[in-house]
Amino acid sequence: MERIKVHIAYDGTHFAGYQVQTSERTVQLVIEQALKKIHRDDIRIYSSGRTDSGVHALDQVIHFNTPLTLDCSAWHQALQTLLPSDVQVQRVEKVDEHFHARKSARGKVYRYAVLNQRHYDLFNRQYEWHVIKPIDLDLMRSAAEKIIGTHDFTPFSASKSNVTGDKTRTVNAIEIWEENGRIMFEVKGDGFLTHMVRIIVGTLVEIGLNKKASSCIDEAFATLDRQKVGMTAPSHGLFLWQVTY
Repeated sequence: MERIKVHIAYDGTHFAGYQVQTSERTVQLVIEQALKKIHRDDIRIYSSGRTDSGVHALDQVIHFNTPLTLDCSAWHQALQTLLPSDVQVQRVEKVDEHFHARKSARGKVYRYAVLNQRHYDLFNRQYEWHVIKPIDLDLMRSAAEKIIGTHDFTPFSASKSNVTGDKTRTVNAIEIWEENGRIMFEVKGDGFLTHMVRIIVGTLVEIGLNKKASSCIDEAFATLDRQKVGMTAPSHGLFLWQVTY
């Protein structure tokens, strides 16, 4: 039995998220369907984590166990041939039995794109959040410093999150910069709760629009009250950028 690690990218526009759901098209479903055609049997895959409906990935990582003996280039070709055009195999590696796509991960990097101008970009509208009013980058950067570090991120988690137990996470860095009329956010951390990055971005954007004061972040960490922070940014501007091991 061999263990195969696969780096994949996907356009989340037409997926109901990563995880298999009843009667919904998901990333996990189409990959497992491809593997079933190769093996003529069900093969379970394990990922670094789930992404929500509409969220994209540049470098999602999965692994699976297989009784077949193929080299990495053969796996790459076989999978890509059977996968739909909105999923792309980036690379394939053979790993030892101790590797686990989720449990072995040491951190993740997410990026989020906000188009900050009057008119939306027709051909990129499914990959960025369009905000018309001017956003103050300095206000957002200053507020982001309050989020960096180890905290109980309960107020930055979806109210219907299925995560139980400790919600302490570490955000190592938040970078914010302008690029081609867009405001880019990069958030690095050891792990993320449901909607956590989107709530971070939504909160920072509301602060940059002067809809909220940066003190809302301090109040949220003190009270663990979700209502203290800002909105959940739309899913389609979010990319899982990298998983580190």
